[in-house]
Amino acid sequence: MSSSDIFIGETIGTAILILLGGGVCAAVTLKASKARNAGWLAITFGWGFAVLTAVYTSAPLSGAHLNPAVTLALAIKDGDWSNVPVYWAGQLLGAAIGATLVWVAYYGQFHAHLTDKEIVGGPGAQATTAKAVEAQEKGAGPVLGVFSTGPEIRVPWQNLATEIVGTVVLVLAVLTQGLNDKGNGLGTLGALVTALVVVSIGLSLGGPTGYAINPARDLGPRIVHALLPLPNKGGSDWGYAWIPVVGPLIGGAIAAGLYNVAFA
Repeated sequence: MSSSDIFIGETIGTAILILLGGGVCAAVTLKASKARNAGWLAITFGWGFAVLTAVYTSAPLSGAHLNPAVTLALAIKDGDWSNVPVYWAGQLLGAAIGATLVWVAYYGQFHAHLTDKEIVGGPGAQATTAKAVEAQEKGAGPVLGVFSTGPEIRVPWQNLATEIVGTVVLVLAVLTQGLNDKGNGLGTLGALVTALVVVSIGLSLGGPTGYAINPARDLGPRIVHALLPLPNKGGSDWGYAWIPVVGPLIGGAIAAGLYNVAFA
């Protein structure tokens, strides 16, 4: 596959991933959304279906890595680093595009949510325990969780470890069950396996940090959150932003090492 196919495929695929994954977060979180308060099951299955859709769409072009940790793991596994920058560039751009499309799709809901005094505070606001967790975290705005992840309890070593462990599970599943015949991306059956693994990770390991398990999935939308003209949006929590980038990359490298030792 050519560099242009890789870049286009990863951009489109990651944009779909974030549009549908971030979209379910917006649907569950935002005021005036019909799916508000649908809960964690909706989020985990929404992300799983997002992975399935994105992989099936982009696999013919790029192999559907859609995650810098997966790209890193395949580079370590095969010893071929030539296309890593192209994959990563497409993934980051696609994630930013997807996050922007979530904002477009939920424009009115974002405005309603961020101008609600019970959510963002201000004169006349009543005491409430219903504020989003993100609004209670230092440095994180009330809708940041629609765009990127954040910890329920801020313990950096634990948060980093959770992201590493979750990504090891994901990438090992991709390397052992998900690859196509060429071994350079996800196959047809692998897309379904990977989607179900993402649901499993969300249900079992998503509670502490929101399971980024993908640097582009977190960093691209976090940049978009910082740039969008959202009223009362608060901070983008850059103090935490390194964890969902570094953790998954470490996890991807560990998974590739385990694969080469135990399975190759």
